[in-house]
Amino acid sequence: MIDPAETFDGTFPFQPHFSTAPGFRMHYVDEGAGPVVLALHGEPTWGYLYRHLVADLAPTHRVIVPDHMGFGKSETPADRTYWLQDHVDNLEALVADLDLTGITLVLHDFGGPAGMGLLARRPELVSRVISVNGPTAFGQPGLAAAFKANAAQSAWFTWIAEAHARGTLDATLGDLGYNILSTLKLNGFQDNEIITPSWLRAYAAPFPTPAAAAGALGWAKGLELGAHRFEQPGPEARERAAGLPALAIWGSEDRTLAAEHFLPLFRETFPNGLVSELSGVGHYSLEDAPATITALIKLFLDATSDGSALTEMIAA
Repeated sequence: MIDPAETFDGTFPFQPHFSTAPGFRMHYVDEGAGPVVLALHGEPTWGYLYRHLVADLAPTHRVIVPDHMGFGKSETPADRTYWLQDHVDNLEALVADLDLTGITLVLHDFGGPAGMGLLARRPELVSRVISVNGPTAFGQPGLAAAFKANAAQSAWFTWIAEAHARGTLDATLGDLGYNILSTLKLNGFQDNEIITPSWLRAYAAPFPTPAAAAGALGWAKGLELGAHRFEQPGPEARERAAGLPALAIWGSEDRTLAAEHFLPLFRETFPNGLVSELSGVGHYSLEDAPATITALIKLFLDATSDGSALTEMIAA
């Protein structure tokens, strides 16, 4: 767990907040006022991934960015499991604690299934969905096949499977504070100029010991053990989702989560959703193209009552 006061040389200058409603100290950023934007990170990142988006949206929105259990400035309890359903439980508890409604979800990496789990459980609380290289798992008939096909071609998922089979997964991810750069590069970002001492320290800081890496290990290991349980939406949630304004932004150079496997799932759940594929942008698209992504999200938030402006921008 990172010192709550740590700003990483001013690159993450946001006041820390904590909720104990999920049964541990869950950190979240809470900046600005207005309609709620709830941004969810994935593996092995934390709220730092959304630092540019927070700064850009806070003048017009209330931007909330939680760190999942075992990540960022949140606690890493030793007596908890770190499966997908645990993260959905925690998220649901946080949302209830903060009494959030009218939520725009922003989803990256496993923040996708976590946020879609919230949508399945509490569809009435969600008003818009934005996927940024985040799988929108929502009980689609082809969901398992999409993940299987993606895993067969993804360097990250292949590495996890091979390391688990060799019995080296725990040791390698337990040393994540040391090998964080190689892990991030395996998943994929394209712009090496973002690597600074402050940036590297920010992503390594949550994992100083093997025990502190339980969150990252849990997500990876759960894939091999079949321990993650995707939330199954009921008819009300499916109907609600089908009518929601939705946007998918996908870095086309994503070597971890390929657009060809996951954008069809997005389109199936959100038939009126809009899609923007960004060339030359990798899995950590919010690092590669923060200005472009912020511009798309701002336009989407402004234009959800009339999607023509966003459609024209994507086409251009």
